[in-house]
Amino acid sequence: MNMKFFAIAAVACLTLGFTASAKDSVVYEGKSGAGQGKHIVFLSGDEEYRSEEGLPMLAKILATRHGFKCTVLFPINPANGSIDPNNQTNVVGMSALDTADVCVMLFRFRELPDAEMKHFVDYMDRGKPIIALRTSTHAFAYSRNKQSPYAKFDWQSKEWSGGFGMHVLGETWVNHHGDHGKQSTRGIISDEFKSHAILRGVTDIWGPTDVYGVTHLPADAKVLVRGQVLTGMKPGDAPLEGPKNQPMMPLVWMRDYTGEKGQINKTLTTTMGAATDLESEGLRRLIVNACYWAAGLAEKITDHASVDYVGDYKPTGFGFGKFKVGVKPADLQ
Repeated sequence: MNMKFFAIAAVACLTLGFTASAKDSVVYEGKSGAGQGKHIVFLSGDEEYRSEEGLPMLAKILATRHGFKCTVLFPINPANGSIDPNNQTNVVGMSALDTADVCVMLFRFRELPDAEMKHFVDYMDRGKPIIALRTSTHAFAYSRNKQSPYAKFDWQSKEWSGGFGMHVLGETWVNHHGDHGKQSTRGIISDEFKSHAILRGVTDIWGPTDVYGVTHLPADAKVLVRGQVLTGMKPGDAPLEGPKNQPMMPLVWMRDYTGEKGQINKTLTTTMGAATDLESEGLRRLIVNACYWAAGLAEKITDHASVDYVGDYKPTGFGFGKFKVGVKPADLQ
């Protein structure tokens, strides 16, 4: 009876294109597509924007529809093994970055143990690319172990000029430029970059999260998309009149970071990325295209590659304390 159960389970995994994984993470194995042979690691860890829902959805698309191997890591409650976005110190399985070609992250105020954080730093030191979503501009906050060799990654770091966000990506946390929860965001593609591979086939970017303030971008940042503040929370709402949109804030930008070891990390950052933002087909396409670009496959990007969901996707709204309690990584497999 047990052997029959395991045989059925194995067939189901192969049919879906997924394989079993360690209990604290999820691995989706790509079956066919341009991404075969490339490994993307997704880092989920925020209290507010439901990255624990949005990133597995993206990973399934990239694995099933494009052939990438995708590993998703989560903040874990060590007491019961469930996903707990409020646990800022326990994103499990960072060693997956040791074999990663691309890192897609949505962190907020994380402080990982040094042994785990080292995998992230080593990944950067190898000159690997980073795609950073929403609160990743303030991904790290070192309030517990201020003597850590990685404390300079803190978003308020003086030693490292605004920490990881400002130093590497080009911006740290500034403010809610739009009225949070009342004014949504329309993405306006910059004319000078409309032919860039990352924007191929991208139209109609909209999300219910507000535009973030972005005021420190270095001169080498290329702003692909700007964020138009809308008057309300529906995609058809009018743009807000007045100084909030004059000029519009950067919403998606790219830059090369030259590291302390001389390596160059390609980075792409967007201040969108909440699970509900990712209901936008245009935003999903932009991120999928960015994964191709980051993996060195820009020539493989097409105008109409599928970014359709794999299975149902009904994300929870953003906000603190709204995550689904008791969900374990195995439940997402």
